[in-house]
Amino acid sequence: MGGELKQVGVRLRAYRHSRGLTLDELAERAGMSASTLSRLESGKRQASLELLLPLTRQLGIGLDDLVAPTTVDPRVRRPVVHRDGMVIAPLAPEGSSVGTYKITYPPAKVAPDPRVHDGYEWFYVLSGKLRLVLGDQELILTRGEAAEFDTRVPHSLSAAGGRPAQVISIFNDDGVRMHTHTAGS
Repeated sequence: MGGELKQVGVRLRAYRHSRGLTLDELAERAGMSASTLSRLESGKRQASLELLLPLTRQLGIGLDDLVAPTTVDPRVRRPVVHRDGMVIAPLAPEGSSVGTYKITYPPAKVAPDPRVHDGYEWFYVLSGKLRLVLGDQELILTRGEAAEFDTRVPHSLSAAGGRPAQVISIFNDDGVRMHTHTAGS
């Protein structure tokens, strides 16, 4: 808990500044001396509930807003999915509101049959050439190009040319289910 409390003063000052209050104004409203508030903000005075509650009330925040959350490991450690020759590497944590993946499409002489599902998809081509069949158009996108489309339009993605294509793809839950689950799951 010690590391979490160190941030209280810094956060208190940030909230006070964001509300446009001077040290004197907030201290007066919270019923304490400006020097007490100054020492709290600089970490020279130990934070106590008795001191913090009137301050949080005046700032319109909760005590938990002042206590830094425990830092969690930000690394995404999820297994790579192999499906229909594609290699799908998750880039966002499980349960994230948006599915983000690095997908490697194997070279394909012809485009797969178009599919339709609810949602939106956005992708960015990292390497290779990506064939996007969207409705009645067929587009070839190369490194550095991006596209966004409504997945209710019949579509398919595949690598064009003789090399794999690597893309970063982002889609909502419906798209995640369509792209990462095998027929049996």
